[in-house]
Amino acid sequence: MTTKGSLIEQSEKPVRHILALSGGKDSSALAVYMRGKIPNVEYVFCDTEKELDETYEYLLKLEAFLGKKIHHLKYSSGYGFDEILKIKNGFLPSPKSRWCTEVLKLKPYEDYMGDDPVVSYVGIRADELHRMGYITANPNVKTLFPFKDNNIRREDVMRILKDAGLGLPLYYEWRSRSGCYFCFFQQKREWVGLLENHPNLFEKAKAYEKFDKLTGERYTWNQGESLEELAHPDRIVQIKADFEKRAARARVAFKGNQKLKDVWEDEDCEEDFEISCSLCHL
Repeated sequence: MTTKGSLIEQSEKPVRHILALSGGKDSSALAVYMRGKIPNVEYVFCDTEKELDETYEYLLKLEAFLGKKIHHLKYSSGYGFDEILKIKNGFLPSPKSRWCTEVLKLKPYEDYMGDDPVVSYVGIRADELHRMGYITANPNVKTLFPFKDNNIRREDVMRILKDAGLGLPLYYEWRSRSGCYFCFFQQKREWVGLLENHPNLFEKAKAYEKFDKLTGERYTWNQGESLEELAHPDRIVQIKADFEKRAARARVAFKGNQKLKDVWEDEDCEEDFEISCSLCHL
């Protein structure tokens, strides 16, 4: 969404230029691509404090390349995920109730912008026309999509990061997106990847899941399956086999136009891969 420029142009305050980073490939490539093109740019990262170590490490590399500080934004009350979870009576966030995105990502970003005139830069690519990006009701914010405007696609993003000497964050070896280690948008193969690469974090994620003996309700990250069940050796074998079948089909069917969705999406997943929050997963 792009708001009318007149509100920004008429403002007596200086216009701020802000590029929000997720720790993922697209927003990182946008920061590299726009380096030197944006006046007095501010780089921000909405930090839930539940990110992967690989994300923080990559942000440090990116910060060194950009030569400018990346501001880590947090919820103004000082509350983190665990405190807010208690307020929510242990109700875990989900694709249908993304309170984590609202409270720990969007609210800190909105607070940081305040009522200043802002130009916000979003890294949605030209081959992602179906994605809307971060949308704000703030009339003082004008949103720009440089990749869409300049026909920058996935292969271009990969080249930008390679040429900059950054490459991809290491979590892309087993994960398809940035975000919290317990992100509910993870597919089953990615949960297995978390178990294999960060068993301590997998156990922490598992500890959040609850079973109410009185009501019979289960509070799990995945609908219909707990992490305890997912971690069973036989289930892991099945998940990996299903993933390889999807990857093989995608290689044959899509060739040069392969999409991550077609490889990573679980066949029994009811949620759309593409509805995940842009501010989290760019």
